[in-house]
Amino acid sequence: MKTEEEERRRQEELEREARKKQREQERIEQEAKRREEEERSVKQSMSASRGRGRGRGSLGSSHVSTVYKVSRMIYSYLTKSAASGRRILPACRLIQAVTCSRSARSFSSSNALREPNASELVSFGQKHVARGLNRLVDDVILSGQGSYVTMASGKQLLDFTTGIGVTNLGMYMYYCVPRDPDVCAMLYIGHCHPKVSKAAAEQCMKVVHAQCSLAFHEPYLGLIDRLLPVVPQGLDTFFFWNSGAEAVEQSIKIARAVTGRQNIITMQGAYHGRTFGTMALTRSKTIYSIGSAPLMPGVFVTPFPYWHQLGYPPDVDEKTMVDECLHQLSLVLSQQTAPSDTAAIIIETVIGEGGYIPAPKSFLEGLRKVCDEHGIVLIFDEVQCGFGRTGKYFALEWSGVTPDVVVFAKGIANGFPLSGVVGKKALLDKMKPGSMGGTYAGNAVSCAAAIACADVMKEEKILENVEQRSGELFDALRKMQADPSLQISDVRGQGLMVAVEFGVGSHAPGSKPPLQGVAAKISKRCADKGLLILSTSVFEVVRFIPPLNISKDSLAEGVKIFESVVREVIHGAS
Repeated sequence: MKTEEEERRRQEELEREARKKQREQERIEQEAKRREEEERSVKQSMSASRGRGRGRGSLGSSHVSTVYKVSRMIYSYLTKSAASGRRILPACRLIQAVTCSRSARSFSSSNALREPNASELVSFGQKHVARGLNRLVDDVILSGQGSYVTMASGKQLLDFTTGIGVTNLGMYMYYCVPRDPDVCAMLYIGHCHPKVSKAAAEQCMKVVHAQCSLAFHEPYLGLIDRLLPVVPQGLDTFFFWNSGAEAVEQSIKIARAVTGRQNIITMQGAYHGRTFGTMALTRSKTIYSIGSAPLMPGVFVTPFPYWHQLGYPPDVDEKTMVDECLHQLSLVLSQQTAPSDTAAIIIETVIGEGGYIPAPKSFLEGLRKVCDEHGIVLIFDEVQCGFGRTGKYFALEWSGVTPDVVVFAKGIANGFPLSGVVGKKALLDKMKPGSMGGTYAGNAVSCAAAIACADVMKEEKILENVEQRSGELFDALRKMQADPSLQISDVRGQGLMVAVEFGVGSHAPGSKPPLQGVAAKISKRCADKGLLILSTSVFEVVRFIPPLNISKDSLAEGVKIFESVVREVIHGAS
């Protein structure tokens, strides 16, 4: 005969089971309701696309039902995969559907809202946005979808700028109907990688602003944990900021504080920012500091091994340039700023705004030797070239040279504002408590996004994709260079940080004048034909900064547009 205690336990167990079944039933009902709402939303979106006209950016009514069916098949596939525990893409919401056949493609936005009037928006911006902010095109970016951006004018542009090396990680899913491979759909997940966006969104529901001078916060420490295995050995102490320029200024502050010296040596052609302190370090263009003198004192310039700045022909050997630049550095230290007055030498591991020129290994080794000899802090600025852009986590890995401080930003958080410095503990620990800080420094949401970026870099083998796409890009551009009529003097760079320079002229006295304004014309014309790409430096240089996980087809599409424009512009200028 059961005891009263056993009977009580049995009743409790039955009640627990009943509650469990009830919760499961509620979950099923909620899921069904959610799916009904999604179906209704998709139907409304597809219906809204009817009547918008044919061509790029819209679907004809005959395609709507096909797209809807395909989207439902994808949704069913994703939900079944999730239920079975199979690994799937982390974003299941249909943002944009695409139907295609082997002969043609047409596109449809799932956004059912009325599109803003492009001319009104542009006019408003021209009236109220500061004139000092330049733009490549007078249009408004509405959304980012994979490797593309959608403009208020209705244009879809293939983006080879990634916000100047920031939104490195995009994602899309391509799905074909098993019974009809001619009918496909594409889920665009946007410029923002879904895992990164999800991490930021979840952090927003925990804590948005955890001020770094009050206490540690978890994303800050978690990001350090992700970065320690990939930064150079011996650099283990971090401080996070918001922008690249702020991080550069912090590195200068560290160098001056720990050495007790004032002077800084920067490179000819360097770009380190446009804030008041970094303007003095930036020597790529005068536009960044024009009318702002006197600039921060104590800054001296030394040549960087770039053939055009040195007045050499493009085929000059590297050793000649490096030897001359190291010789000029020795003169700077003996004629302009004594080593005992020099706090730091700062250099971009790949010159950015100055023309996308990788620093030669022997030059970085020479700088390391000089700094070691005189107790000077060596700072590497990896704001643009870091986080996989060159095919290595940091561009400095190509040389094997370890600086005292590394500055980073841009790609670390895929569009969320975050920068930082990492250095040797013995160096950074000389800073007094309270001497470093900032209201938004190391924001929790940005740090959470950066942690997700670090995970994606590893999980999705981003560096391997960079290596493959880089080879394809260089092959295509060097094939163009082989055509003398295109007047391409140089194809250079590392990974997916690549430049094409036009004209064989030089700024040296008596030399043939270089082509004028060609790079800007190419950039503008590419935008007209569906490709966002930027010029750079005072020379005729166009730079390629596509997403690190760009597909082979998208890369080829961009190169095809670029080549057609180059032929049009160069032959028209001849």
